Amino acid sequence: MKVEYDAEAGMFRLVDGQQHPLLQRANDFLDAVTARGLSSATVRAYAYDLVILARWLEKSDRRLEALQPADLVDFIRSQRETGAHPRSINRRLITCRLIYRFVAGNEIGGLQGVSLPGPHYKGPGRGYLGLHARRQRRQLALRVKTPHTVVEPLTRKQVVAFLRSLRRYRDLAVVYLMLFCGLRSSEVLSLRTSDVDVLDRRLRIHGKGNRERMLPLPEELLQVLNDYIRLERPSDAMDGPLFVVLQGKRRGHPMTTAGLRSLFRYRRGRFSGTLANANAHRFRHTFGADMARAGVKLPVLQRMMGHADAKMTLQYIHLSMADIAAEYQRAIKIITKRYEQD
Repeated sequence: MKVEYDAEAGMFRLVDGQQHPLLQRANDFLDAVTARGLSSATVRAYAYDLVILARWLEKSDRRLEALQPADLVDFIRSQRETGAHPRSINRRLITCRLIYRFVAGNEIGGLQGVSLPGPHYKGPGRGYLGLHARRQRRQLALRVKTPHTVVEPLTRKQVVAFLRSLRRYRDLAVVYLMLFCGLRSSEVLSLRTSDVDVLDRRLRIHGKGNRERMLPLPEELLQVLNDYIRLERPSDAMDGPLFVVLQGKRRGHPMTTAGLRSLFRYRRGRFSGTLANANAHRFRHTFGADMARAGVKLPVLQRMMGHADAKMTLQYIHLSMADIAAEYQRAIKIITKRYEQD
């Protein structure tokens, strides 16, 4: 079983020569979420999760309709054995619950043999606040604990080294969009020429969940975009996509995800010591950290980065070790001076 994109229908589908029992139901589910208007990236993620689920069901000789929460514990165990990241496992658990609800019309029932996340302790009492009874917390869903990691933003030295390695206006514009505007890779690739408003110096961005946002264009980025369109972008390129392939058989066709990744992979390989962690997401994270250092308020930064939840924005603005060290040195000078002996 594998995932294919049906260009005529405009949706992702699962295909399998042996007609897996889950095949038709999975495709009906993908058709339903596509009809709801979910983004192409979300539907694609569902499709690949369903492939993994179908293979596990077949290997473990289980049926979707007969799943119990205890079976999902075995699924978690099998995913851990393959080295899957906890966030990926949690997303696949959500996909499993959604396809089960789609097929069976209810939630996966039964709690025997399952360890669920515990709610916060509320203390003794009958659960009343004044005249009103507190609502009971709903049962939390089965999930894997995800480790808390702090992603270090790129240093000034790393950013300068990376920018100096670029030889095309197109590549420089792509990196500037992440560094100065905080765009995701998918948002960069989805930009169209009509999204660049040169007169008002602003950019229309098509974000996650089909949410649009507008951002101002800094002078440096606007100049690079103008140079790319005027000097590098083929005159016969396909209408619409802003960033296109500049050479080879696919010259003029939209730039792909693989092409964008190779832009960063090549430089990580060439400058393995200096730019070992320089990927597209790290430039977006650096934008968030730089804006936080500059004093941008959280709600504003949340809007800039296109986050639906402020908690996501907080993950991007955790202080780096360099920030902590600088603040510590500033504070310790004041503290030590306070306790100096006369």
